[in-house]
Amino acid sequence: MSHLLTSNRRQALVLTGTALAAATLPALAQGQTALREGFHYKRLPKRLPGTPGKIDVLEFFWYACPHCYAFEPQIEPWVKKLPAHVEFRHVHVFFRENTRAHQRLFYTLQAMGVEAQFRPAIFKAIHEQGNMLDTPEAMLKLLKPMGLDEAKFGATWKSFEPKSFSAARIDAANRLTAAYELDGVPALGIGGLFLTSPGMATRGERVPESESGRRALLVADQLLQQVPRA
Repeated sequence: MSHLLTSNRRQALVLTGTALAAATLPALAQGQTALREGFHYKRLPKRLPGTPGKIDVLEFFWYACPHCYAFEPQIEPWVKKLPAHVEFRHVHVFFRENTRAHQRLFYTLQAMGVEAQFRPAIFKAIHEQGNMLDTPEAMLKLLKPMGLDEAKFGATWKSFEPKSFSAARIDAANRLTAAYELDGVPALGIGGLFLTSPGMATRGERVPESESGRRALLVADQLLQQVPRA
């Protein structure tokens, strides 16, 4: 599953792919080689630049996406098992106006070196407590008691004003989102060549989110074997 810009597009893809999914997905569920380009994943027209000597893996996500929240417990253990030549990072997307504050929160905390520390609390506040964290004041109210440096947060938050030096991080994230032709999250960019997601990995099936996430990681593992190092 994924949180999408447009639901109509995915519904059409699911309907047209149902028959094909019936033949290929059982094999994929068993971990066999049954990937279909344009179905379980897509290939980019041209490979994107990457980290020299590495294979970049990007998880595109949004704090308020319920499917990203469901995927988080699966992707973190998977990341810890990636080989040394794989460079993983999160990319917080900007799709529409209500994603802007969360994207800025992510890159502010990342610039401070504390994003991973506070990510579980942010997800929990949004998805379990109904606290949307859509203002800096709400963010501080949650995170300051957990140890967030208020003064440093305020200064770093301001440094992400549009056209600022720090805002280049957000600009880079937005360019990656566009380059991967992303239309929903969560999604995985593999080596600047491929894109897959829980929704793509289980296209045409109704399965629990835990299973769609597991299948996406199976697809990602197989795609990683096809990517030469940058």
